[in-house]
Amino acid sequence: MAGCGVRALRWGHEAAPLAAVAARISANDADPERLIWLESNLASLRSAGVALTLSTRSAEGLLAEAFLAGQTFDFIDLDAFGSPGALLQPALKTLAFGGILFLASTDGRSPTGHDRPGAVRHLGASARVHPASWELALRQQLGLIAREAWMLGFGLEPLCSFSEGRTFRIAVRLRKRPCPGEEAQLGMLARCSTCGAQQHQTLLKMRQWSSCNCLESEAHLAIHGPLWLGPLQDSDFLADLAGFSISLAPKTHHLLRRLQEDAADLPMVWSTAELAQRLRLAGPPPLAALVKALRCRGHRAAVSGVMASQVRTDAGLPELLQVCRDLDEEGFK
Repeated sequence: MAGCGVRALRWGHEAAPLAAVAARISANDADPERLIWLESNLASLRSAGVALTLSTRSAEGLLAEAFLAGQTFDFIDLDAFGSPGALLQPALKTLAFGGILFLASTDGRSPTGHDRPGAVRHLGASARVHPASWELALRQQLGLIAREAWMLGFGLEPLCSFSEGRTFRIAVRLRKRPCPGEEAQLGMLARCSTCGAQQHQTLLKMRQWSSCNCLESEAHLAIHGPLWLGPLQDSDFLADLAGFSISLAPKTHHLLRRLQEDAADLPMVWSTAELAQRLRLAGPPPLAALVKALRCRGHRAAVSGVMASQVRTDAGLPELLQVCRDLDEEGFK
């Protein structure tokens, strides 16, 4: 999956100089015709003293060989086409404890509810269309990683999760064993297709879903999951990234700051455009004012770092709508 080697080149020149030990990089692509490009494009890494191994074989074969040889990696970057689920166990088996798995998926249809059979095949989950579709896609993929890690007896710690709508990227740190209560982070999320009310439950304590504000004959719950209910980001990790001495593009700085301000430890997110539409307002309430008003009422609230114009809160839908209505009457001050 190394392609022409650009990502390996960046890891070597930007990350390797910051490492406490001499860096070794293995770059692999299944297409044998890429080898000449890898040799040419990564030549500067050898000159910089990076121990470089190039190969053209299947990712499964490379990881299996490393596992049999007892070799582990501190960092594995899987930049897959489509869903990378089949590579999770081979990657986790060769990842050192405390190491980081950086996973990319270009399968946007399955986890966002546009290919429900595909979600069952690739994620073992029910995926439905949702206003916060990018976030639910990330949570479903994190749920799959967690299940694969737990089957091996390992634990995981999400560090960073983001998407621009086409590619879904997740970074997790592997732990030797699950943290106490880690299994409670896997659960289901339900959304009423009529009124939009949301609720979630952990798989450990699944029970009947609570009724929403709809009439019983009108209510229809769309169930999502299993998915990861816990944090998507580690603020300290993101602060360390932002503080590195390497030059970062303005868009990267903005992304890191946005994610750092939203740990995403609440799974319920609301589109302000949808809230305004349900209230028939002229426009959505300003996010900053909405977050401030919710906090003043004793709720947890934050601007979503995953999708634009969305608010994350533990407030129920009736109170959330009331806050939006009050802000509109006050002129969105």
